[in-house]
Amino acid sequence: MDSLLTIASTLADQLQKPTLAFLIGGMLLAALGSRFAIPEPVYKFIVILLLLKVGLGAGMSVRDANLTELLIPALGAAAVGVAIVLLGTLTLAKWRGVSEVDALATAGLFGAVSASTLAAGMTVLDDSGIYYEGFIGALYPFMDIAALVTAIVLAKLSLARRAASTANSTTASGGTLALGGGGRGPSLAPRSDAAQGMVKAIALDTFRSPAISALLVGLAIGTFAQPDSVYTSFYEPLFRGLLSILMLIMGMEAWARLSELRRVAHAYILYGLTAPLLHGLLGFGVGLAAHALTGFSAGGVVLLAVMAASSSDISGPPTLRASLPEANASAYVGTSTGLGTPVAILSIPLFMALAEIIIGT
Repeated sequence: MDSLLTIASTLADQLQKPTLAFLIGGMLLAALGSRFAIPEPVYKFIVILLLLKVGLGAGMSVRDANLTELLIPALGAAAVGVAIVLLGTLTLAKWRGVSEVDALATAGLFGAVSASTLAAGMTVLDDSGIYYEGFIGALYPFMDIAALVTAIVLAKLSLARRAASTANSTTASGGTLALGGGGRGPSLAPRSDAAQGMVKAIALDTFRSPAISALLVGLAIGTFAQPDSVYTSFYEPLFRGLLSILMLIMGMEAWARLSELRRVAHAYILYGLTAPLLHGLLGFGVGLAAHALTGFSAGGVVLLAVMAASSSDISGPPTLRASLPEANASAYVGTSTGLGTPVAILSIPLFMALAEIIIGT
């Protein structure tokens, strides 16, 4: 009974957090027929500012970390981010009726990191007197960017395959399909080359997109320059207010596409409740490997698991909204913030107990 009350209390807390509260506010505006709108140029400006801020903060964390100690955990964090998205292609994306693009966007958000959940994990460890490395905060951009880029590239490949399939079907039904000389079938090599070219083009397009470009240039400036003054005086004060406006916009869009999820809502509910635990265990396993290789602390292992269990509420939504407008925000934001975040926070004691049993704290 106490556990149920804790879960209910955590869910209620999440509903009051700005990210989900403004998302729900936007959905209410749309449901009531409001004409509230943000001009597209203003929206794009907001997204760029948000992602520059996220990139700058992440770069400053990396800059201040010990790069030698950071290397192995950082590579592990990036691998976990990619693995979570790939796991989503084998689970949620295979569910009948679930759009592959929506599934990949959701997996990308779950592969990315919630800074607030990571902060909650740090607070719990601090209160328990458990040591963890000072560079832990610098690990999150590696997992975050790896997951988001992987999800966006795979989703764009899915859209490209769907468009090609539709074009081929149209050509075939129109009776214009030509057969080459002597009745020999086409070579597989050109198809393979074309597929590789498509992957390369989509990957380059993703890195050149405004959202990812802003994130990466912010990361580079934060790492190799000294943007602390402009970060503190300009980006930091604006950030929460701009994010709230973005979530209002996404809430209105989410309401417009909510009907698409009615027949597959159970899939997202199941994913939102189970994925954080599975992802956290994956992060815990990678943390154990780093512990064996470098002496990574038990507290560090716990926090790597917490990062893997969390789902992004800051960098992820604007990145996905800008890069994958085809994806349904009702699916990826609702599942992540509404279900994934409470489960991730509640799982922190589980990972602490596992670390104490396996490593000792």
